[in-house]
Amino acid sequence: MIGETSGPIFEIDVAARFGAFQLQTRFSSTGLLTALFGRSGAGKTSVVNLVAGLARAERGRIVVDGRVLLDSAKGINLPPERRRLGYVFQDARLFPHLSVRGNLRYGMIRVPAGERVHDFERIVALLGLEPLLERRPVALSGGEKQRVAIGRALLTSPRLLLMDEPLASVDAARRDEVLGFVERMRDQLEIPIVYVSHVIEEVVRLADTLVLLSEGRVAAVGGVEELMNRLDLRPITGRYEAGAVIAATVRAQDEDFALTTLEFAGKRLRVPRLDLPEGTPIRVRIRARDVSLSLVPPERTSVLNVFEGRIAEVGTGDGAQVEVLVDVGAPLIARVTRRSVHDLGLAPGTKVYAMVKSVAVDRHSFGGRGSSSGGA
Repeated sequence: MIGETSGPIFEIDVAARFGAFQLQTRFSSTGLLTALFGRSGAGKTSVVNLVAGLARAERGRIVVDGRVLLDSAKGINLPPERRRLGYVFQDARLFPHLSVRGNLRYGMIRVPAGERVHDFERIVALLGLEPLLERRPVALSGGEKQRVAIGRALLTSPRLLLMDEPLASVDAARRDEVLGFVERMRDQLEIPIVYVSHVIEEVVRLADTLVLLSEGRVAAVGGVEELMNRLDLRPITGRYEAGAVIAATVRAQDEDFALTTLEFAGKRLRVPRLDLPEGTPIRVRIRARDVSLSLVPPERTSVLNVFEGRIAEVGTGDGAQVEVLVDVGAPLIARVTRRSVHDLGLAPGTKVYAMVKSVAVDRHSFGGRGSSSGGA
């Protein structure tokens, strides 16, 4: 599972200008995988380039695992090659004239033998690269190229791995496969990762600490469940894919009907079968568009999941839709029409029954569960 540490793995407090764009960012993280999330142009790539030393800060301080990479007040600014960071770009950037083995070995030779942390054979096995070792990059799929790029970065024995939208050039069919390898890398190697993404499914599946960026500034930082359940952050986290994120545990398997029962806050949520043992902690995202509300207990309905709760917050807006935060022991978010809010008299404190269709919780809704969070 995602790990925790007693102190920050990663700290950044920088200001930089890129043309007309001004970036002022400050946050820290104790989580093994910190996701930077925000709209295009929010400053996500600029942040990782500053950490890598590929961009210059006007002033600031960057610390990774206790090592100061940048401290403008003390005149410290380590060059990229001395920062001991791995970087996986949007495109794999493999050497076309080298085989997969050659590309991987290139990462290793940059590190003195006595300082190498990761074994070549272990990384190859972890990323499933054995069948690819003698191929050239031209013969690889997009997902295979990114796995090689990840392996090359790991074999530099980095203190921190930077991943800038690594799945942006990978087709949808291969994305889940690569995400699975990133999960294995996170859990088995326990290497701190800063992961840039604009896809909320990736964040829910991978991250334990979430940093929301907007116009070059940190809008919020904390645990994934905490931030995804805040209505005020919808302009950043995205309205269309809005939904609550709940920490749950696999409780039972219904083999006859191919269902899995998850437990959270004393409640039971039935979803399509997950191939996981009982007791496995998991994170589940329930989309707001898949939650409906009733003032009375629904009877003889096909919906398997009905939760009694009370409205905690009603969102604002002048469009047809509005989001309603419901406390059922854990937060749920329902997207309903403003007409429904008016007609049903929905307001904070109103007792309601939240209904969630089991089939609406699909395979993209689950992720590893982490409990650590960062601090601004």
